[in-house]
Amino acid sequence: MSRLILPDTDRVLSRQTGWTRAHWEALADHLLDSLVPYFSPGSALIALPGRASRSGTASDQLEGFARSFMLAAFRIAGVQGKGCDALIERYARGVANGANPDHPESWLRLTPRSQQMVEAAAIAVALHESREWIWARLDDRAQQHVAEWLGGFIGSTTHDNNWRLFQVVSEQFLASVGAPYSQEDIDGGLDRIEDWYVGDGWYSDGDGQAFDNYIGWAMHLYPGLWARMAAATPGAAYEDRLKVYKERLSLFLEDAVHLVGNDGAPIYQGRSLTYRMAAAAPYWMGALLDATPLSPGQTRRLCSGIARHFVQHGVPDERGLLTLGWYDTFLPATQSYSGPGSPYWASKGFVGLILPPEHPVWADPEDTIPLDDADQVRTMPAPGWLVHASRHDQVVQLINHGSDKQPLAEPEGVEPVGDPHYNRLAYANHAGPELSDDAPRIDNLITLVSDGQVSGRGRIRRLGITSRTASSWHNAWLGTEGPWRIETTSVVHSGWEIRCALVEGPAGALVRSGGFAVAGGSLPSATASTTAASARNDEGLLSAIVGLHGYDAAGVHRGLGANAFGPHSATPYLTAPHQGEPLVLVSAVVLTRDALRPEALAEGIDVAVTGTTVRITLPGGDSEVVTLGG
Repeated sequence: MSRLILPDTDRVLSRQTGWTRAHWEALADHLLDSLVPYFSPGSALIALPGRASRSGTASDQLEGFARSFMLAAFRIAGVQGKGCDALIERYARGVANGANPDHPESWLRLTPRSQQMVEAAAIAVALHESREWIWARLDDRAQQHVAEWLGGFIGSTTHDNNWRLFQVVSEQFLASVGAPYSQEDIDGGLDRIEDWYVGDGWYSDGDGQAFDNYIGWAMHLYPGLWARMAAATPGAAYEDRLKVYKERLSLFLEDAVHLVGNDGAPIYQGRSLTYRMAAAAPYWMGALLDATPLSPGQTRRLCSGIARHFVQHGVPDERGLLTLGWYDTFLPATQSYSGPGSPYWASKGFVGLILPPEHPVWADPEDTIPLDDADQVRTMPAPGWLVHASRHDQVVQLINHGSDKQPLAEPEGVEPVGDPHYNRLAYANHAGPELSDDAPRIDNLITLVSDGQVSGRGRIRRLGITSRTASSWHNAWLGTEGPWRIETTSVVHSGWEIRCALVEGPAGALVRSGGFAVAGGSLPSATASTTAASARNDEGLLSAIVGLHGYDAAGVHRGLGANAFGPHSATPYLTAPHQGEPLVLVSAVVLTRDALRPEALAEGIDVAVTGTTVRITLPGGDSEVVTLGG
């Protein structure tokens, strides 16, 4: 397969990224063309190389077809089918054969909570957006087969999270083509997501505190796509709901603009990160629905930055394929439901191609985003996040005191140690958590360590959030012993996070506090003194942690094959002995490209501890008082 060839950059139209619509079309075409060798003879399935999912190969091959079909549909619709004859023929043939129950490549039937429900929603969306060129091309018999296959949703049960929207869009498509459907299913799904709306444009993805990229590429994407289908359905009532969805999306984008670096690198946090460019979906949807606080030039600048970032890091690979991983193949970044076709949910990030070439989002010059002009600090109370970012080194850090993806009911007995994609105190756009099965839970955690056991951070109990602080507590367990309460307050200042902790624990245990793990293609350099440790990767990204009160030792843990950002990783950490009484600890955590001597942090910050009150005097004389255990 030929390598990806992009047009020359255009610094007049797109002064920040150089990307234009032609770059997006070239990338889409390369991704779609690279799949051709993997199509089945009847074009209904795509058998991609890679680890199979828990759903089996038949589901995985449907997944490859369905998710790439969404990309094809956006590509076709945006140019009104011009120059897409081969694409149209390929996917129309595949739809006709896959939906035919008597064809050898017949798709798996829809059963309750089955993976094929996800793929059916992709096919429904794709059929709607390419309606004039693919659905209309199918003969009556093929259309009937499609309607019967999608009809497996009617009256069925999905998982109670963003999956409810798969049923909504699929049955709305059925309604739009005059096929049997259930209005009760559609209304029930749309009503259900109201239970998960938490304000400021944010939903939880199901019950509890499940905040991540799914909010943008699912909870905001599908309601907008549903409204487009409903608008094509005679007599459908959708205007009132659409008004609400637009208001919420606009609010969400006020926060979401801060979740991407000015180099296009999105925050690495949450599940299904192998969808990569799907992170661009909510920004495009804001433009598509005319529901955004961003200018057209800002929207393209953000989205093109994301796509360009992954291309610059080797995505797609030399075969033109999207692999299971972040940059390279890295299976720990995926979940058991992810098959070889799973990364093609990246198609969601191409939804902007629906907008015609003359639309301002493509025709206007790029605008700057806030981080292009100045360092940023953004409080996000709904998910419990505090986001701060550095303009000059393109690092965005997310301080997490609210997203844990734990069950809503309070756990009885021992709590889970937590998922590393959700339970860390901080995440970033150029660093990710250690993910190997034997990773010792160090990075961006405060843990108890005793007799080879390490506590986790499961359910996060929020305590509050202000303009530059966020607080929470969690239960720590050592096996079946516990719980001990660990309370943490984060204070952000000039790219630093100052962590104040009140730690309960058993006498004789060790308290360990880790900074960011940095990773790369070669072994990160590392330093450690009595109260400070640091590691720097081969791209010059430095992670440091400095003890400001209570810590008496420091070190660096090295990992191999544990990090999505490279095979070699290193995590600086501090330790302190626990005597059985609540212990107050203060540290400074930094992630930067500066040539910073870690000890300089301690020299510039004065900390005074009285009981459980911490007074922090920052450089320049500014101060913050943190009261723990209140």
